[in-house]
Amino acid sequence: MGLLDRFTSSDEASTSQTPDKYRLLVTAGPSYDTTKHQIVPVNGDEAITISNEYITAKVKVRVRGYRGLPSGSPASNVYFDDPVHEKDQYSLAFSFVPKQDIPSVDTVWGNDFDHPIRDRLPPGFNTAFKIVKEFIDPGLACDAYADEPWLYGPSLSCWFAFRIGDKVTTDGFPAPDDQKVMRDGADGSGREVRQELGIPENNEKRRKFYLDAKNRKSLVFEKGRLYQADFYNPYLDFGNLALKLPGFSLKVYKYIDAKSHCLRYVFKNRETGDMYLNVNFNLLWGEQLEKALAKEKDTPSGSEPEAEDASLKKEASNTDTEGIPRTGEVRKKDATAHSQDASSDKQAATKGKQSSAPVEVIPTEPAQSEQSQKAQAETPVSQQPEELHKSINVWESGDQKKGGADEISSLLAQTATSDKTGQETSILDVD
Repeated sequence: MGLLDRFTSSDEASTSQTPDKYRLLVTAGPSYDTTKHQIVPVNGDEAITISNEYITAKVKVRVRGYRGLPSGSPASNVYFDDPVHEKDQYSLAFSFVPKQDIPSVDTVWGNDFDHPIRDRLPPGFNTAFKIVKEFIDPGLACDAYADEPWLYGPSLSCWFAFRIGDKVTTDGFPAPDDQKVMRDGADGSGREVRQELGIPENNEKRRKFYLDAKNRKSLVFEKGRLYQADFYNPYLDFGNLALKLPGFSLKVYKYIDAKSHCLRYVFKNRETGDMYLNVNFNLLWGEQLEKALAKEKDTPSGSEPEAEDASLKKEASNTDTEGIPRTGEVRKKDATAHSQDASSDKQAATKGKQSSAPVEVIPTEPAQSEQSQKAQAETPVSQQPEELHKSINVWESGDQKKGGADEISSLLAQTATSDKTGQETSILDVD
């Protein structure tokens, strides 16, 4: 029995708990298999190193108001003292050096699960996703109703900071620096690469630039070259276990149970299933937390326990030959559904008034479930790219006085949802 398996073996739901009863445990590894994961020293000085056949990476995780393992971890990090991050709640930053050329066009960043969560989705979930897609990240695609739910976006448009560096060795490259906030740009010969590819210097323009698949096709993560990325936001508050979107808040801990207690971030190839990096945020409580603390106490000082989870070994055996977890139904329909989804996404991206250039939204992969298709069929036509990014600017700057608040109020009015009883449900503050 693995480390995390011992921590999370209870079948009891935790809906009666409060945020102070939980502790976070963050692990990272080169695959979904958590027997190969390491415990991440959140807010610590040292990065952990991860390696597989595709990349070598150095990972740092920072969380504001951190309460978790290892015990004695700092509650915060100087990262959050910088004005750029004074409102952010967490950061998942990493440096990586490819061991082979990796085309970026099909690389994605996001979350996925190895089990259904449709019965744990709160009222107003569809509206929350619409808010995220309309005002925060228009490149996202999601199927929360699938047997193996997922939410992905193109990696180059998801990361809020992205740097291209010099050619380096896989042993001697730097980790993300706490003292120097990562910003979009390049170092050494990476400047020439960035210039040749026409990558905008501003992170907002770069993210918009890479919504277009044609632009992603021109960038290949080059073997032996250093790349750095930082994913952060002010919306997911791990300290209070709350999701706080513009016009929508959710007490996350009320929707946690023995299965749905792990938020899994992945950097992978959606076509081949190649996994580059997996970082898991695990919530521990009750008996599981007591076992974790006891295990930590028994671990000799200076040694690092492996983060294992025997329950996920079954997941690894249930993946197809390309390494993509799939249900039998998705496997049968995939060949035709992928083509249909790609076509419909291209049409959706250019629907309404035409912008200066069409934007190709990442094709949905795997095929969306019937529940998800029905839910998304009611989604209002997306704003055009220029309008979207004006809205994004409003919320990223914290200025809600002009434009953004009115647009979100309109969106909420259009997408009022009903719970399972058919009664109208408030989505402004979901308990």
